Amino acid sequence: MTQAIDVFSDENLSIIRSRIGSPVPRGQQFNEVATRDAIRHFAQGYGDVNPLWCDDSYAGRTRYGCIVAPPLFLYSCEWSGQGAAAMGLRGAHSLWTGDEWEWFHPVRVNDRITFEEKLLDLREVQGKFAARLFEQIAEKTFKNQSGQLVARCLMTCRRFTRYPESEKGEKRDKYQDARKKYDREELQAIFADYDKEEIRGGSPRYWEDVREGDALAHVVKGPLTVTDVIAWYIGMGPQPFIRAHGIRLAYDRRHPAAAIPNALGIPDVPMRVHWEDDLARTIGFPAAYDMGNQRITWVSQVMTNWTGDDGFLKKFKIQLRRPNLIGDTCWCRGKVIRKYVANGEHLVDCELWADNQRGERSAIATATASLPSRQADDPQYHRRPRL
Repeated sequence: MTQAIDVFSDENLSIIRSRIGSPVPRGQQFNEVATRDAIRHFAQGYGDVNPLWCDDSYAGRTRYGCIVAPPLFLYSCEWSGQGAAAMGLRGAHSLWTGDEWEWFHPVRVNDRITFEEKLLDLREVQGKFAARLFEQIAEKTFKNQSGQLVARCLMTCRRFTRYPESEKGEKRDKYQDARKKYDREELQAIFADYDKEEIRGGSPRYWEDVREGDALAHVVKGPLTVTDVIAWYIGMGPQPFIRAHGIRLAYDRRHPAAAIPNALGIPDVPMRVHWEDDLARTIGFPAAYDMGNQRITWVSQVMTNWTGDDGFLKKFKIQLRRPNLIGDTCWCRGKVIRKYVANGEHLVDCELWADNQRGERSAIATATASLPSRQADDPQYHRRPRL
């Protein structure tokens, strides 16, 4: 019996399906409280220097009156355990393929966040990446200390088995030149693009000034290094597998399939696909690659940079198409596709995308944001005076 048949046996699939609709047992959140330090660490983990997230003096003069967290800070408030979109099916790898977010309230500094999660669906899908592919869809909800629903997210992961040993050499040969090497001029051009990034900040972007077809200022990330991956883990948290010494040993004993021997024969975490080429190649990738939620956060920064302090990101739906390899550079861009008024809110819909230096599209997204209006008598947009 092959590994794929064993992992995706009727018995294993029925066990997972029996959990649909039931809350996942509560685990330990990485961040339970949105402290000033936790917010700063998260923002710095993906390279976002917006002072709204980090500067008390600046944030105190905005309509919030205090530091607020980037919308996707909530990734750091999840459990340090196996999520519903990747639970079960021991031996099957999990690949993050997309999220659909909706926010209802901002996360303010020192808010206490409660996280809940449940599995919504498990379905087999067609694809060329592996012999059998399954999608697991989970619903994640986040509430603050007042019981307000802060955000809801639908997360999708694809589950598949690692490639057999006989195919590893062929894939390694096929992709041996996949990693990008840069000359000085190429690096200087990328660094110049960093300098062109725009954070709207305290200058309101009024709805009346926006036109359909307007381009959103780009955000560039890369060339991606293992250091960038480490920085992301520092801010986002180590879930689900990264634990140290005896704590990891205890976890491995509970979840033996998660302990994959490294080159020295020592059991280690499957998250090594994000910094070890050899392990990434065993699941069909040419080299180590970025995290799914890391890339999602990059793309979301296009919106938060563009809307400014008085805008609010309401919805964000993203599809992850291909990874960014270590060494890749990613340009995130967008444009306005619609502006309208609904339920008294002045809204814009945007398309967003991420391309690497090879011109490959690694993500596509849509987003909806509310903007201040010069015509609307909305007290939430009556700005605090500059101090």
